Amino acid sequence: MTDPLQDPRFFADPYPTYARLRNSAPVQKVLTGSAGRFSYLVTGHAEAREAFADPRLSKNTARFFAGRLSDRDLHPAVARNMLATDPPEHARLRALVTKAFSTGAVARLRPYIAGLVDELLDAWPDHGPVNLVAGLAVPLPVTVICEMLAVPEADRERVHAWSGELFAAGDPRRIDAASHAVGTYMTDLVAARRASPGESLLDDLIAVRDGQDRLTEDELVSLAVLLLVAGHETTTNFIGNAALALLQHPESLARLKAEPELFGTALDELLRFDSPVGIATFRYSTEALTLGGTDIPAGVPVLIAPGAANRDPARFPGPDRLDLGRGATGHLAFGHGIHRCLGAPLARAEGELALRAVFARFPDVRLAHPVEQLEWRHTRLTRGLTSLPVVV
Repeated sequence: MTDPLQDPRFFADPYPTYARLRNSAPVQKVLTGSAGRFSYLVTGHAEAREAFADPRLSKNTARFFAGRLSDRDLHPAVARNMLATDPPEHARLRALVTKAFSTGAVARLRPYIAGLVDELLDAWPDHGPVNLVAGLAVPLPVTVICEMLAVPEADRERVHAWSGELFAAGDPRRIDAASHAVGTYMTDLVAARRASPGESLLDDLIAVRDGQDRLTEDELVSLAVLLLVAGHETTTNFIGNAALALLQHPESLARLKAEPELFGTALDELLRFDSPVGIATFRYSTEALTLGGTDIPAGVPVLIAPGAANRDPARFPGPDRLDLGRGATGHLAFGHGIHRCLGAPLARAEGELALRAVFARFPDVRLAHPVEQLEWRHTRLTRGLTSLPVVV
């Protein structure tokens, strides 16, 4: 048996593999990695939704790996973060940042985001080739989250590079090195902001740590690192994937231009159609359970695949068809339950404003190369393009 998620063809188009696995069983035991380890993979929509909300599936990675021999050397700020906690710790940490990403807070950010989109598109040529990923999908969410966390402009390119390295599939040394780089950087940034405070989200978290003692110093740094990395990586993929989907489906793009009121519905369908998250972050069973008719023993990793669940025909008929009028609000691109992505409103706003502006300012934009020549990132956790060459 081989790992079904490591086939090079999987990265270019994972959906045939997902369909084959889901048709076999919506929950099944699979080989993961090259060390002979097994996990349980969840590819059905109903089963994934149930798994996301099941308290018997823990995210406490520290507890799972305690006492196990490992040569990994992740920085503590990356190894132990809010995503790797269970209640009540998770609820305490999440409550400290939820307000910054609320619908109201994001609404107040929209003028800033729209202005930033315009600045980025102003740098595009009037005619000719441009890389939509490098010219928009990367810098937009990076700049927004860096502004929120008071990361100096001169440091943002480095921060993005480290973030990308954290998703370097199959190379633990690169991941570990990047974790120490970004963890050390954020530790230093916290010290600098503490000495010279301002009004950023990071300053708010520092004030909570220093004034109300509701955070330890390690928790402060790890929360800031998580917001920094999670705050732009998946949104970059969302914008790139959505733009590609629309360029591949000119009839859908034409409909969206003719019916701009469809944008809210369209965002959900675009998120469903090509989810920026392929496999959700680590979970394991704390006790034996049955999911989707499959018995899962205690103490084993459980991989939930939103990318597969969002193409489940039992939930979304004709799942391989892009339908902007589809009611796709039940998609799992942002997860479900207590760990649902708290940055979802921000990601949606950035995606909407970016896509609206691109297709309004460049109505004749088209792909510069055949889809088969596009390169995808080689990681099963996220799904995103390394570049998206277009002609405007």
